[in-house]
Amino acid sequence: MKLPVFLCCILSSFYAFSQKPPLDHSVYDGWQSIGERMISNDGKWIVYSITPQEGDACLYILPSQDTSQKIVVPRGYGAVISEDNRFVVFKIKPAYKETREAKIKKKKADDMPKDSVGVLELGNKEIKKWARIRSFKTPQKAGGWIAIQKEKDPGKPGTAPTQKTVDSLKKTIDSLLLLVTEIKNIKAGTVDNIDAEEDPASVAGALEGTDLILYSPNNKKDKVFRNVSEYFFNAYGQKLLMRITKNSRDSASVNGVVVYDLLQGKPDTIIKGGNDFRNFALTEAGDKIAFVGERDTTTNALQKFYGVYLYQAGGDSANLLLDKNTPGMQLGMTVSENGQVSFSKTGKRLFFGTIPLPKPKDTSLVDIDLVKLDIWNYKDDYLQTQQLLRLPSDLKKSFLAVYDFSSQKIRQLANEGLPTIIPTNEGDGNMFVAITDTGRRVETQWLGNGKSDVYSMDVLTGHTTLVKKNHDGGIYPSSTGKYILLYDAKEKHYFSWNGKGLKNITSNIPVPLYNEENDVPDDPGPYGLMGWHKGDSAVYIYDRYDVWKVDPAGISQPVNLTASGRRLKNTYRYIRLDEDEKFFTSYQPVFFKVQNQVTKQTGYAYSTLDNKLNLHTLGFGEYNFNALTKAKNGQTILYTRENFIQSPNLFLINGNNEHSNLSLPLDIDNSIKITALNTQQANYNWGTTELYKWKAFDGKQGTGILYKPEDFDASKKYPVIFYFYEKLSDGLYNYSAPAPTPSRLNIPFFVSRGYLVLAPDIYYTKGHPGKDAYNYIVSAAKSLANRKWVDGKNMAIQGQSWGGYQVAYLITATNLFKAAWAGAPVVNMFSAYGGIRWESGNNRQSQYEKGQSRIGSTPWERPDLYMENSPFFHLKKVTTPLVIMANDADGAVPWYQGIEFFTAMRRLGKKVWLLNYNGEAHNLVERKNRKDIQVREQQYFDWLLKGQPAPKWITDGVPAVKKGKEWGLEYGVF
Repeated sequence: MKLPVFLCCILSSFYAFSQKPPLDHSVYDGWQSIGERMISNDGKWIVYSITPQEGDACLYILPSQDTSQKIVVPRGYGAVISEDNRFVVFKIKPAYKETREAKIKKKKADDMPKDSVGVLELGNKEIKKWARIRSFKTPQKAGGWIAIQKEKDPGKPGTAPTQKTVDSLKKTIDSLLLLVTEIKNIKAGTVDNIDAEEDPASVAGALEGTDLILYSPNNKKDKVFRNVSEYFFNAYGQKLLMRITKNSRDSASVNGVVVYDLLQGKPDTIIKGGNDFRNFALTEAGDKIAFVGERDTTTNALQKFYGVYLYQAGGDSANLLLDKNTPGMQLGMTVSENGQVSFSKTGKRLFFGTIPLPKPKDTSLVDIDLVKLDIWNYKDDYLQTQQLLRLPSDLKKSFLAVYDFSSQKIRQLANEGLPTIIPTNEGDGNMFVAITDTGRRVETQWLGNGKSDVYSMDVLTGHTTLVKKNHDGGIYPSSTGKYILLYDAKEKHYFSWNGKGLKNITSNIPVPLYNEENDVPDDPGPYGLMGWHKGDSAVYIYDRYDVWKVDPAGISQPVNLTASGRRLKNTYRYIRLDEDEKFFTSYQPVFFKVQNQVTKQTGYAYSTLDNKLNLHTLGFGEYNFNALTKAKNGQTILYTRENFIQSPNLFLINGNNEHSNLSLPLDIDNSIKITALNTQQANYNWGTTELYKWKAFDGKQGTGILYKPEDFDASKKYPVIFYFYEKLSDGLYNYSAPAPTPSRLNIPFFVSRGYLVLAPDIYYTKGHPGKDAYNYIVSAAKSLANRKWVDGKNMAIQGQSWGGYQVAYLITATNLFKAAWAGAPVVNMFSAYGGIRWESGNNRQSQYEKGQSRIGSTPWERPDLYMENSPFFHLKKVTTPLVIMANDADGAVPWYQGIEFFTAMRRLGKKVWLLNYNGEAHNLVERKNRKDIQVREQQYFDWLLKGQPAPKWITDGVPAVKKGKEWGLEYGVF
């Protein structure tokens, strides 16, 4: 959204006294942030990106020992450093301006500007590029190869979808179509729909192949394969697997699967002539390849049956391993075309999905005669709204089965009554975990989380042993599968299953392992696990502050590894630096993020893992440290550091790269600052933060973040905006860029323009969320109003979602605030209780009985509490002008809550405005809408708190006949 010049200069004369100009709405696009960041395995190379809020990013490639030698790749992103530390591969986006102009011209997808791919040999400056690229891949654990898939050649017609496919993708159950319309922009996406009668393979099979370039950066040679629709390397880079799709323009072409031996340089067509091949899996060594396929020559068959095909190194072709007729396949079941295929870590087992035999398609049904009807039955596991949103995934649902190569037997593991199987030991465990909530799904409507039966399953026999009936809490299988750890929400302890029985292994830990500050009417959740030790000799469990090493057998006493956390009020949380890490080993380096719960300061701590950690502090202070990244085989470290005044920047520690362990102490004091983002901030009046404390009405201490302008003058009086949700003070040292927000308060913007902002923490009790909000927010406001530099007559409140509800409640309980802004508020808890969260299809009952709304009872049990906490029934008391944002595609709060709010206020003659961003979500997604709401929010608060003129959208509104032509942002007279 382009802002008129006069809006970018609002009140410039008012701020003429300021030494630095305030922020305005023109600054957003250029504000930068750090995107991806990575270090080569040997620690010698660094790659990172810097991204503006709107515009073209840049990718930076530089040696860690000389950070001045930067190579800049305009618009580079999605980088990968090869495992051998020799090359970096990345995509290059088209110029932002070019893409924007193409969108304005409404160009077709094939004619839009496309990405390129670049390859740079580290240490050189020349970049080799390929244009019009769809994707690229490299082997996960090896270097030397890059596969690059091209986009379709421009100007050449593609495989046009049949009318049946087009109709199928458009046609769906009427109610689902309505839901999709309602939530179309939630999370900036759409719901994918498949007609229940459409053959899923007809859509997947229409995937068009294009050229695939196999490039060797070592010898700078490439090889091209035609009509490739999917491609995969095995982990160690010996094989390239390609799915070949029939070219509609070449009658001689056929579907097939090709394996290219990268070491010998030989392609091998392992299967061809089928209708569909999909769901490919390779062992890490590439010696086995499996996939599902359908080879019926009758392309219009009313039933299609898939099989699992296997190729083994040294063989001539992929052969049918199993299908519906294979001995051991459960009667009435067949291979699912949608079930994931995967090998266990050793390759000794192959997992695949099965489904009941499909019924033949009924060709006698005529679409125009079919009744469109949803039937809601009280016995259904899920509400129809949930069923309809789950429809695409339910149509592809399958049940896990395993093929054991040593015994050459199939074992069906999952079924309708036992749908969830958790493999252990990366698929090679002897005992898996099986879970079912069958028969108890309805109660999740009001409980939020349902109860489950947990079983131990012998993979070889399929025999199950009940571990616990009606379990309520977390489930944590050990890395080998020897133990199953359960957190019991009622007992508030961890219980270990060793194959014979459950044993409480945390009863001797003298501190709570559950959320000590739980303030919802439900059992508190646990702080969780750090992970398991190798061989399942120990499990590491968090309390609020520390890490405990616990014996899963329950024999040895628990040991507090971090020891001082509770005493110092420091919370330690492990930072997982290796995404492939499955367990901990003795003496391995471990890094922790540390935050002090009193001062909110953060930092890092590190040690080698032992029975007692010798923790070394790494940068602890008035900052927020984030995004720690370490070289896999060295001690080069990247991290970001920020606070409200300092934009996040990237820092480098050049440690000893000859050893991956922590043989030498790390020196953060000699960190190298390698980015300097947002230097333009120094040209504007910025702000500061501090912890603000006061006594709440119930006598307890309140805590919040107080934001002040950089040019704060204690001899002047400042208007105040209170922004709140639940607890926000942990963010004291967070940087907040001036950005058009989804609907939260743009804090740095308002602070820059002469406002104080206070973000108070709120603590809740069961049944009285409104009064609790009043207790902390109003007491904070009255405390702050006593300060001589606060304009107590010009204070406002702003909140979104749960914060919006609290705004709505507060204006019925006090006239202290001169202006209010509520985004996506609930105003009537009676009607909201029975509403639907359209994003998930779930009913909202659990929200009130167990969750954030904290009533703790049903409306028929405690109507008094629903009445007390529903602003709707107290709106006669309101004197504060209010703006409501309620969007018609809100997937969390039914937008009719905003309508109820507005129409009641209007009926009562209150000053109220409602903003409905068409097709928008609970939180605004589209940037143009985010920019728009920032302007309106500034205009509204400046009008009421600073006496500035009111714009026409406030004074006159914008009639529907002028929608899209006028926006009402110009100024009128109220």
